[in-house]
Amino acid sequence: MMRTATLAAAIMGLAACAPQANQTAPSNAVQGSGFDQTLAAAQAKINAAMAAPLTVPVPKDPGGGYTHETHKANGFMLYDVGQLYKLTGDKKYAEFAGQAILDYADVYPSWGLHPAAKEQSPGRMFWQNLNESMFLLNISQTYDAIKDTLADEQREKIETDLLRNMADFLSVGAPETFNKVHNHGTWATAAVGLTGYAIGDDEYVEQALLGLDKSGDAGFIKQMDVLFSPDGYYNEGPYYHRFALKPFIIFAQAVQKNNPERKIFEKRDGILKTATYSLVHQSYGGLFFPINDAIKEKGIRTDELLNAVAIVYDLTGDTGLLSIAAEQDTFVLTPESRKLARDLAAGKATPFEYKSMRLGDGQQGTEGALDILRASADPKGLAVVAKNTSQGLGHGHFDKMGLIVYDAGYEILRDYGAARFLNIEAKYGGHYLPENNSYAKQTVAHNALVVDETSHFNGSVALGNQHAPTLGSFVNEDGLKITSAEISTAYKDVRIGRTVAMIEDAAFSGPVIIDLMEAHADGTHTYDLPFHYNGHLIETNFKVQADPLTRAPLGDKNGYQYLWNVAEAKPVDGLSQVTWLLDRKFYSVSSAVPAGTKVVFTQIGANDPNFNLKPEPGFMLRAKTNDGVSFVSVIEPHGDYNPTVEYTIGSHSAVKSVSHFEAGRDELVVIETKDGQTVALGLAGDENPSLTHSVDVNGKTMSWTGAYKLFNSEAHLAAQE
Repeated sequence: MMRTATLAAAIMGLAACAPQANQTAPSNAVQGSGFDQTLAAAQAKINAAMAAPLTVPVPKDPGGGYTHETHKANGFMLYDVGQLYKLTGDKKYAEFAGQAILDYADVYPSWGLHPAAKEQSPGRMFWQNLNESMFLLNISQTYDAIKDTLADEQREKIETDLLRNMADFLSVGAPETFNKVHNHGTWATAAVGLTGYAIGDDEYVEQALLGLDKSGDAGFIKQMDVLFSPDGYYNEGPYYHRFALKPFIIFAQAVQKNNPERKIFEKRDGILKTATYSLVHQSYGGLFFPINDAIKEKGIRTDELLNAVAIVYDLTGDTGLLSIAAEQDTFVLTPESRKLARDLAAGKATPFEYKSMRLGDGQQGTEGALDILRASADPKGLAVVAKNTSQGLGHGHFDKMGLIVYDAGYEILRDYGAARFLNIEAKYGGHYLPENNSYAKQTVAHNALVVDETSHFNGSVALGNQHAPTLGSFVNEDGLKITSAEISTAYKDVRIGRTVAMIEDAAFSGPVIIDLMEAHADGTHTYDLPFHYNGHLIETNFKVQADPLTRAPLGDKNGYQYLWNVAEAKPVDGLSQVTWLLDRKFYSVSSAVPAGTKVVFTQIGANDPNFNLKPEPGFMLRAKTNDGVSFVSVIEPHGDYNPTVEYTIGSHSAVKSVSHFEAGRDELVVIETKDGQTVALGLAGDENPSLTHSVDVNGKTMSWTGAYKLFNSEAHLAAQE
């Protein structure tokens, strides 16, 4: 008989597996590991939800709507109910789950395509079959957990009318998705494969692993081979890496248990384990790097990574993962998560080593890379993300050699991420906003060079997918870390190169960043280098000219239409210096710029009557030249501001000047500090380690051997003696 319940009760079950860190455990919580508290909290919530009957509404609404959210919450809640039965043996959970699944089996065969179905990959319960796959992934595991408690006729009904019905719809009924090498295909194959294991049908398992024709040209294993680089980087970036990791890791675990001879976790040198570590490294302060279409609030506490960390810890015993579990500070209802929690409570954790690394992109790791520079293993220390990756398919943004800078737990130079209010129906139904394409994806929305106010590849995804940057040096040494790349296909007849170095020298209070952005071209072009900063403007070395009464958009297309031209200024003697304050620390960008450069201060929000975009500030260096351009910047964290006890230390930049010298293809960046110290970085055009290079600096020859050389200040050399 159909039963009814409130959506709130279903959502309570959804939330059971992930209590907030500051949530008080119920009075009957078992004292001990965090998992014991998670289990007790889940029981309390599920018990309350089970007191009301379950709603199984007729599909009607698209994503974010009532029926969509109800079925989604039901799927998560019933997964939790099945896990509670496995963990506690209490048959009330099996009875509730069995009846709920029978309720779905009663109605699912009568549902045609969803009334709000998407034109591509439509669903029946949901508007797209991706959500159908997610539901089946949960329900198949629930059924597997409780099937031994059901009568034969109940099992036959569930398997025939629901599980096989859904599995057939998602596989032979949607081959364009099932055989696609894409995250939608990952979810579909994993869901169908788990269903095969749950009902004992090897045909579903083989189709899931090898594609519908079982040739291996499609299917789960093919996706393992194609979607990750050898370094574990996922082509669409960390946000979708996180999304795809759950079906990868959950189905692989089932394959390992049921068909250990396949050695699924050993394929491609353990690519799924590598991908789990890679995703953790693509985070700062607990949040994933917000490149491409990314919701910036997503981080390591997501359900997908909770499952992955627990499973990989069970496989490897790597106690560094226990430190990640401590950061996550919540657990899922699985035996692997219980083991993880108890080892964490037993004090077995060792530090997880966040480190500088180059994560190659593409199936062979030859399509660019995501380069990460970290000043130390401190997960909240100074860090740089250089986006030298491939396009990232339809979710990719046009920001080749874009830059993100983090420090003291914050995003200092920031990426906009996606223009979307996920699952908030009032904001465009929770979908990607129109401004996602017209602003967030455009080059000017990032800290990347824009030529002639036009986005990379003229905003063409198809063209962008064909080209990736050519990688240069990647250096990871004490006191010096470097990443470099160039691309000649983002614009016709313009070659762009960017070298970013993190250096440590006693001339500065801590590590600083050198950013050398260059464009080589013969014709006349306008070059804009934006810096989208996070904080409150404090100081500039030039007079800012702003109209106090009116402002206008900076342009009319390619994202410029959304930027207010707040103010303009002229650098002083070729030096632009901008300082802002964030929390208790100051940040300065000191840039050597060509003659005629303007500094344009911007704020997001023009042509945005629905207030869809966040009103974030920025400034850009703008130059018009006929022979290319170079912008050389020093990005410098400094000082300390304490409003509580009312003191300010080091609020001014230590940089007096920044200079850029060239000799053929060899380059030298020279920084002079206000107290007379000089630091320089030599960069060779030919990276042969045996070649010697020299650059003339105002009559003095600076020489070095090899691809690079950091010339430390006298203060630094004295401190080393």
